[in-house]
Amino acid sequence: MFYKVKLRDHIRVAPDKFGMELRQAVITEIKNKYSGYISKDLGLVIDVSDVNDIGEGIIIPGDGASYYDTTFNLLTFEPEMHEVVRGKIKDIADFGVFFSLGPIDGMIHISQTMNDYVSFSKEKVLQGKESKRSLKVNDKCKARIIAVSYKDIANPKLGLTMRQAGLGKEDWIELDLKEGAGKGRRVPAKPAEEKKK
Repeated sequence: MFYKVKLRDHIRVAPDKFGMELRQAVITEIKNKYSGYISKDLGLVIDVSDVNDIGEGIIIPGDGASYYDTTFNLLTFEPEMHEVVRGKIKDIADFGVFFSLGPIDGMIHISQTMNDYVSFSKEKVLQGKESKRSLKVNDKCKARIIAVSYKDIANPKLGLTMRQAGLGKEDWIELDLKEGAGKGRRVPAKPAEEKKK
């Protein structure tokens, strides 16, 4: 899920940025410090969305830079268990699908791509045996996050599934909805009101 996170930090503005307007220099240094930053608490930092307050600068003896107590907002992406996400197929291998969520990629094991026996072809296509449904690179899909690992903090791992109802390739979801609407739904009968005695 995407979040807007408010942080407060002492931002070091290097001497080569002193000629810039202060706000722009601080934003540049925040981007340098937090760009691509990944943590279990914040998730993946995407960008600086706003700078709220820049305090008065201080200089530390022996360092020619200025330090500013700054409050700012970051746009972050933190994957959450059971979250449904949209993305597209980035690559296909014989063991599964690499799924791009935008800021990060996830993995869908071949057994989690569809409710069918799945075969892999040399053209990087997954094909369902009975359903004849296929997955190709760049197909837009919906998936659910079923595993999040920060074991290697520089490269968090996401496990996804597309086997549940309402998930999979967007064309499949639309087709399933149309087929379900044609079958009609049973509405449970209301219990008969008891007669007052």
